[in-house]
Amino acid sequence: MRDTPERAGHWTGGNRIDLLENGEEFFPRVFEAIGAARHEVIIETFILFEDKVGLALHAAMRAAAQRGVKVDLMIDGFGSPDLSHEYLESLATAGVKVRVFDPGQRFLGQRLNVFRRMHRKIVVVDGERAFVGGINYSEDHLLDFGPKAKQDYAVELAGPIVAEIHQFVLRAIAVGGKGVGWFRRRLKQAPPASQLQAAAGEADAIFVTRDNRRHTNDIERHYRAAIRAARERIVIANAYFFPGYRLIKELRRAARRGVDVRLILQGEPDMPIVKTAAGMLYHHLLHAGVRIYEYCDRPLHGKVALMDDRWSTVGSSNLDPLSLSLNLEANVVVRDTAFNKVLWERMDHLMQHSCKQIGTHDLASEWSGWRLVRSFFVFHFLRWYPSWLNRLPRHAPRLTPAEATDLMAQQKKRGDEGTTRTETA
Repeated sequence: MRDTPERAGHWTGGNRIDLLENGEEFFPRVFEAIGAARHEVIIETFILFEDKVGLALHAAMRAAAQRGVKVDLMIDGFGSPDLSHEYLESLATAGVKVRVFDPGQRFLGQRLNVFRRMHRKIVVVDGERAFVGGINYSEDHLLDFGPKAKQDYAVELAGPIVAEIHQFVLRAIAVGGKGVGWFRRRLKQAPPASQLQAAAGEADAIFVTRDNRRHTNDIERHYRAAIRAARERIVIANAYFFPGYRLIKELRRAARRGVDVRLILQGEPDMPIVKTAAGMLYHHLLHAGVRIYEYCDRPLHGKVALMDDRWSTVGSSNLDPLSLSLNLEANVVVRDTAFNKVLWERMDHLMQHSCKQIGTHDLASEWSGWRLVRSFFVFHFLRWYPSWLNRLPRHAPRLTPAEATDLMAQQKKRGDEGTTRTETA
């Protein structure tokens, strides 16, 4: 069956969608929204660090909870493993409900709960405003962090699409342990559709998620359908670009039928294996006419794309095996010429001022002989290991109250200290 966007969701019209670039644009808008919240704030994030950004979010959540706003925070147990007891306790004391997705115990100091993570980044305020994207709550999303500051994107949304995002995050909490009754009670408190319509803009949008149950490849299907439909241009900026074979084939076909296909990828990836695997992929795409740009200013963390002059997407999903086959992800797909134009201008600026275009001559000098053979094997290993992992027994990750995980950590720490004292004695 051919992939069509409608198979993985439905378009919701009348939305206002604003692109936010990096922490300088994202954090002030989120903190302002939390500060203006009247009834409810729900936050999902992969990473929350106890740095200046994490402390600012902490203060905003505490202030909201203390004035009577229901505040729910969901963090990932792998991405946010080191929040202090004091940080969590002060949130709980203020009334913030903190839940941890699939917390794992360390083994010999190492975190082993690496796979099937909650990688989404979502905020919903009063059921009226929402934020979706790739930006975590850490200071490395700010330019003053230095050369390792991340380049990333998110969107702020208002309009009917927010109701779908709101239902999704409420359902995630309910499925994680609160139950159907809690979900229905909270949903009844949401603003009516007519109120959301009053905040409408002109953009059509779909909220698309990936999970390990019913929606295992929805995000990738949207990408493939949009690539297949493209007639003029395709621009994909992605931090980790190792998509499925079918998506690669669609990109090659698009380039060969005359579409201007451009990829903005990591110039200095944080993992050497990414650079190794890229060699074979570069060869395969460049020879089909795809143009590849390596972003060299700072680490690229964005996950955005645009096709022709209407279709765009921003979200948490990389185009790699972890995001497409294992992690829980969320993207917004937008159909709007104004938003597409803004995103194109940002991408064009990156390509013009911050990227190096890779040509076949670069590959001839850098990728030959054994390096190309090694790249071939590494690339195919990265593509296939999720399917091997999926054959192993699966556990059912649940949301655990932060008090419980903090208690387990304290008990583990006391146990380790006791062992150390015994060994020293």
